Amino acid sequence: MIGDLHAETIRIPGHNGDEIEAYLAAPLDDGRRGAVVVIHHLPGYDAGTKEIARRFAAEGYLALMPNLYWRMAPGADPDDAAATARAAGGISDEQLVGDVAGAAGYLRSLPASNGKVGSIGYCSGGRQSFLAATSVDLDAAVDCYGAFVVSPAPEGFPLQPAPLLDRVPDVRCPVLGLFGADDKYPTPEDMAVLDAALTDAGKVHEFHTYDGAGHAFFSVGRPSYRADAAVDGWQRIFAFFGTHLAG
Repeated sequence: MIGDLHAETIRIPGHNGDEIEAYLAAPLDDGRRGAVVVIHHLPGYDAGTKEIARRFAAEGYLALMPNLYWRMAPGADPDDAAATARAAGGISDEQLVGDVAGAAGYLRSLPASNGKVGSIGYCSGGRQSFLAATSVDLDAAVDCYGAFVVSPAPEGFPLQPAPLLDRVPDVRCPVLGLFGADDKYPTPEDMAVLDAALTDAGKVHEFHTYDGAGHAFFSVGRPSYRADAAVDGWQRIFAFFGTHLAG
């Protein structure tokens, strides 16, 4: 882990060239480095996800989190923006792909970039990170308990995203998946189906499931947090990105 870093709110081009808000965190030392697009969860562009971006910067990466709800609620409190997004059924997959592509392009344009970019997301962001792996030119993607990649959302759920199992042949980069054995969205059975589909398609991937962990086991400060699973998960994330984003 390195020392000093800089973090700031910026504007980047997103889907359809729209200017959107984003949070950039970067080390202050010299040298070219890999970069990570951090995809925030359904609660939105919040302090916890900004902290994740800063953690990547502290580990030597450029990190950028686009505000996926900027168009719906520019300048709004994260909780209010998330409520607006839920009421609208979330954002479209098309917009997500455009916003992640814009973020990846911005990161590659930075002087400190080595040209390699990965993505990571948690919960809804995990599904979106997998979606990005099928649609954006990325070098690696991490899916942390992304729901509804295999099975559809139950009736009455706030979001109704389409499953992505049919997109497996389109995966463009190595994928790391981290899941809880006690999770219901996704279930271990869902992840076994996805694992088999990726294997059958010849896609490079690593899946790990943690006993005693449910959904959101990375979320410090929530009852779902599981320290052992989170510590091991972070080690796997940095080993994965260290392999695929170094240069």
